[in-house]
Amino acid sequence: MTGSRATSPQAARSPKTGHGSGIALLVICSCQLMVVLDITIVNIALPHIQTSLGFSTENLSWVVNAYTLTFGGLLLLGGRLGDILGRRRVFMFGVALFVLASLLGGLSQESWQLLAARSLQGVGGAIASPTALSLITTTFSEGPERNRAFGVFAAVSAGGSAIGLLAGGLLVEWLDWRWIFFVNVPIGLLIVLATRRYIRESERHPGHFDVIGALTATLGMVSLVYGFIRASEEGWSDTLTLVAFAAAVVLLASFVMIENRSRQPITPLWMFRDRNRAGTYGMMLSLAAAMFGMFFFLTLFVQNILEFSPLRTGLAFLPVSAIIAVGAGITSQLLPKFGPKPFMVTGAVLAAVGLGWLTQTDVHSTYLGSLLGPVLVFGLGMGLQFVSLTLMAVSGVQSKEAGAASGILNTTQQVGGSLGLSILVTVFGTASRNEATDQVPKFLAEATPGQRAEFRRTGQLPGQWGDQVLASGVSSAFVVAAAFALAAALIALFVIQVRPSDLERLRGGGAMPGAPVDDAEQTADGADTRGPAAEPSDPGDGERPDAAP
Repeated sequence: MTGSRATSPQAARSPKTGHGSGIALLVICSCQLMVVLDITIVNIALPHIQTSLGFSTENLSWVVNAYTLTFGGLLLLGGRLGDILGRRRVFMFGVALFVLASLLGGLSQESWQLLAARSLQGVGGAIASPTALSLITTTFSEGPERNRAFGVFAAVSAGGSAIGLLAGGLLVEWLDWRWIFFVNVPIGLLIVLATRRYIRESERHPGHFDVIGALTATLGMVSLVYGFIRASEEGWSDTLTLVAFAAAVVLLASFVMIENRSRQPITPLWMFRDRNRAGTYGMMLSLAAAMFGMFFFLTLFVQNILEFSPLRTGLAFLPVSAIIAVGAGITSQLLPKFGPKPFMVTGAVLAAVGLGWLTQTDVHSTYLGSLLGPVLVFGLGMGLQFVSLTLMAVSGVQSKEAGAASGILNTTQQVGGSLGLSILVTVFGTASRNEATDQVPKFLAEATPGQRAEFRRTGQLPGQWGDQVLASGVSSAFVVAAAFALAAALIALFVIQVRPSDLERLRGGGAMPGAPVDDAEQTADGADTRGPAAEPSDPGDGERPDAAP
C-alpha cells in the first residue's frame, strides 16, 4: 500500500518555543499518560468486572491481555503510519480511536463486548503512543529543551502504572468500574482539540506500508506472549503452549526475512547494528519485565496479605510515581554533563537492589517497615533510566525513521512487560505449589472441622496458611525480577558506549540526529552505524540543521 506524498518544503516548520511548546508537551504527555495508565487501571476493577459481566476466573485475565497484546503487537505499525501519513494526523486518529473504544468498553453488557473494546483500545494506543514520542523530536529543538521534554515524557511513561492503580482505586471505590473507561472520553476529546491548535504537522515522507511485515511481527509477538501465559496456566508440556511457541518462532523468523528483503521495512533492521541502540532495546526489554512484575505482585501482596482496600492500594504506590519523577528530573538536568551511561548503569543497579530487597517479604512484612524502602529504591532507579533510554533509542536516527525507532522502543517495553510478567507468574505458580505442599499437613493438623470441609470444597488454603503460600510465591517472583534488572545493568556496563559527539549533541551543538556521522563515530569494531541509506536529516521535518536552543 502506498503512502501519501511528501508535503512541500513550505509546509515544514521549525520546532516550537515558548508558551506554545509547553502546551504542546502537555498535550503529548497527556496522551501518553492516558495510554500507559490504561494498562494498570483495570487491575483494581477486575473483581467488579467479573461479577458484572460474568467472566470466569480463567477468562478474566484476557481483560488485561486483550489490551496489552494488541498494544504491544501493533506499535511498530503505529510508528510507521506517522512517518508516512503525518504524525499530527495519525496522532489525532489514534487518540480518537482510543476514545471510541473506551466509550464502548464502559457501555459493554457482555464479556465479548468488553474484550472487543479492549482490543480496539490497544489498536488506538499503538497508533497514538509512538507518534507522541516522535512529535517531541519534531516539536522541540535538540539540546536542553528536548532533554527537558524527554524527561517529562519519560516520567509520565514510567509513573503511569502507579498512577493507574491510584485512579482505578478512586473510580471503583467512589463511582463504578465503568468509569475507568468513561474517564478517557472527555480527556481524549480535549487532547484531539488541543492537538489541532498547538501541534504542527510534520512532513509526510512517501513510502509503502509494510503490511506483511506488520502482520508477521504482530502475530509472532502475540503467539509468543500467549505461549508464556498458557505455560503459566497449563504447563510447558501443554499442546497449545508448544503450538504457540512454534508459531512464534516461524512468524518472527519470517518477519526478519521479510524485513531484510523489503525496500521500506516497518522495522529498519540496520538500527540494531548500532550497539548503543541495540543495547537500549535490550535494557528496556529487561527493565519492563521487572517493572510489570513489581507492580503486579506487590498489588497482589498488599491486597491479599496486608488487606488494603483498592483506594489504599493506589495510595501505597504514590511514592513510586513521585520518586520516578524526581529521578527523571535529575537525569534530564545532568545528562548533558555526564552522558547517559552513568545513569543507565546506576539506575539498573538500584532497580536490582530494590527488587532484591523485596525478596525478603513474608507474612510478617508491613508496608512502612518492609515495602516502602525497597519500592523507593526501585523507583529512583527506574527514574534514572527512562530519560537516558529514550534519548539513546532515537539518537542518530533520520527524521523520517523516528517513528520506527520510537515504535521499537515502545514495543520492547510492552512486549518485555508481557513476556516478563508471564515468566514471573510461572515462577510464582511453581513456588506457590511447592509451599502449598508443605503447608497442607500443617493446616490439616491445626484446622477446625469447618475449615477442613471448606478446603475439600475449594482446594484453597485459608488464613495464615494461604498467606504463607502467597508470600512464598511473591518472594520467588521478585528473585527473577531482580535478575532481569541485573541483566539490564550488565548491558549498560558492557554494551553502551557514549562518544564525545553524543555529549555535544546533548548540550545543544553538533550534528542533529539523522545527520551523517563521521569516521570517528563508528563503533568499536569499525562498523558504520548509519545504516544503508544514511543521509542528512531533512530540516523540513520540524528540525533545524542549526539546532541551538
